[in-house]
Amino acid sequence: MLKNILSQSWSRGAHALQKGNPAPALYTCWRRFHNGQILCSSRSFFGVEDFVDEDNSRPYTYKKEKRSKNPHKHISFKQRTIAYMEPFTLDVFISKRFVSASLTHRSTCRQVAVAGTNSKDIKAVLQSRSDIPACLAVGRFLAERAKEADVYTCTYTPRERDKFEGKIRAVVQSLIDNGINVKLYLD
Repeated sequence: MLKNILSQSWSRGAHALQKGNPAPALYTCWRRFHNGQILCSSRSFFGVEDFVDEDNSRPYTYKKEKRSKNPHKHISFKQRTIAYMEPFTLDVFISKRFVSASLTHRSTCRQVAVAGTNSKDIKAVLQSRSDIPACLAVGRFLAERAKEADVYTCTYTPRERDKFEGKIRAVVQSLIDNGINVKLYLD
């Protein structure tokens, strides 16, 4: 079917070229793919012509936004305002080799404070970079850096695979002990 469409549109384009109109011949080949509309646009940075998408809003090279399956879905007040009421979130990452934690602003997605056992100031002090004393040190350094950035409250929601025990609990408890109010959301 595609071969049939291409052969028909190419023959029409060649037909228009024989009539002496070289410019429309280039666009006639693409006419069948865009509902009979001839779309002309300036060349893009990469040298490929950008055709406008079906909404005629932006070139097809950009990502389209995800549309909700249910456009009339109700979004609660808490869902709309939680990013502004509790703007800072705690993210803890623990691997076999190191521990890192960061405080991130939800609406701007900027990291306000970061601490990890790979940084030079913590690495020199610790014997091991992944045990419980290392987690306590990461929490202490993160609390100091958060206070410098005027952040005194944050929220923490564990990932699906993480349990709130052991090393993660040590990081959060160290933050609480050093003056950062952490609100936990445990499912």
